[in-house]
Amino acid sequence: MSFLNDFILLLKARYPIIYISTYEEERVEYIIRYCVKKYVSRTFYSWDFIDGYQGNPNDTGFALKNPLEALELVEKLTSETASIFILKDYDNFLKDLSIIRKLKNLSKTLKTQPKNIVIVSSEVNIPDTLREYITLIEFPLPSYNEILDELNRLMTSLQQEISDDILFNIAMACQGLSLERIRRVLSKVIAQYGEISVASPTVILEEKKQIIQQTQLLEFCTADKKIEDLGGLDNFKSWVKLRSEAFSQAALDYGLPYPKGLLLVGVQGTGKSIAAKIIANEWNLPLLRLDFGRLFASLVGQSESRVRKMIDVAEALSPCVLWVDEIDKAFAGAQGSGDSGTTSRVLATFITWLSEKTSPVFVVSTANNIEAIPPEIIRKGRFDEVFFLGLPNKEERNSIFSVHLNKYRPGKIEIFQVSLLSDLSTDFSGAEIEQVVIESMRLGFNQKREFTTEDIIYSIQSLVPLAKTKSKELKILQEWSESGNVANASKYR
Repeated sequence: MSFLNDFILLLKARYPIIYISTYEEERVEYIIRYCVKKYVSRTFYSWDFIDGYQGNPNDTGFALKNPLEALELVEKLTSETASIFILKDYDNFLKDLSIIRKLKNLSKTLKTQPKNIVIVSSEVNIPDTLREYITLIEFPLPSYNEILDELNRLMTSLQQEISDDILFNIAMACQGLSLERIRRVLSKVIAQYGEISVASPTVILEEKKQIIQQTQLLEFCTADKKIEDLGGLDNFKSWVKLRSEAFSQAALDYGLPYPKGLLLVGVQGTGKSIAAKIIANEWNLPLLRLDFGRLFASLVGQSESRVRKMIDVAEALSPCVLWVDEIDKAFAGAQGSGDSGTTSRVLATFITWLSEKTSPVFVVSTANNIEAIPPEIIRKGRFDEVFFLGLPNKEERNSIFSVHLNKYRPGKIEIFQVSLLSDLSTDFSGAEIEQVVIESMRLGFNQKREFTTEDIIYSIQSLVPLAKTKSKELKILQEWSESGNVANASKYR
């Protein structure tokens, strides 16, 4: 059910006090006025602390800087006068004893009268003493169609025409922004480029970065890795390329559902983090990173509603890639009992969302310890695919050495014996291969010469790979990968 239908139902059912949480005061007031005019015949009153009541000539300025008096107007009007009272930022006064008592008394009388009090605030601050008397409803951000209508109005006023593809990309980029923010950012686009253009989504993305920074729950990451930056893992690369247009208008028109996500499991240094950045880059989507450790740290003394807020932000900024780093550590924490079950409830909320979400949020979760992850999160339905990222074999080590040597010495790879280096680096991860290349560069730099194959060999011999220090964990992962319930990211397995 839409917000408008919910709101009309509450009015007709004579719910006395309705609470709407939103930053869009202007938009919610416009919708309520529209509702009052078209569906329920009522007199409209709007109050704020600075200006008192506005909009009705007989009561202009009434209850100025007096929140208790603002409620007295509700009683002042006759019981037959159908009316609706918008009280802005009124949550700031809900802890006052006189306000609490007044609202309780009014809630009894308004059940028999065609009057409703609507509290509009940017935050939900309902004291326990009033929870039974106040009904909270969500006010959604502008839908795709609302954004499209706003863009079309702007195009008409600018006397500008743009292609349907560009219009679709701009509308998708604007999802997650309030109507006011959309208007501001489009004004910025016009000021910068003189028109609405193909460059608009880039400017809109910068606006979204500010929203992410304000949440303190998510981190906006730069998706600066290309598929060519990852050596090996050909099966994973093919999977990503096959879905490169999954969030396009053409895919929607074809009837394709949005992909849900991936779970990437493997030892440290096998490219899981790079893989998340590659997906965002290849699909041209913003990359958001969720650190469960930061989320749980912020939960001290708070409810698990914070994870719901995180989900709302991610969905609001969709289409996007949500990167959940080291999710296994979060589940390992859930096995403890020191937080009265808060961690378990948070994770249960997250898992339920993974299964039920329909929004274009592609979740990439990474994990090192498969034993810490409950079986229910691995089963089909949570993720589209579960990939195992094992240690690279010789062919993949060849590729990884080539990637890093070309990165640091472009066009000079022929001076290095890549095949020999691959033979000598058995059990090395991709990250460890990069590290030995960097260490060999330091050797050459300190001796004021170019680094050589011999320097890399020396670095290989000096490094003890993680596969040897954590052989037990690696064996568990290898046995799990052979169970048949997981796909190998490499085609060489």
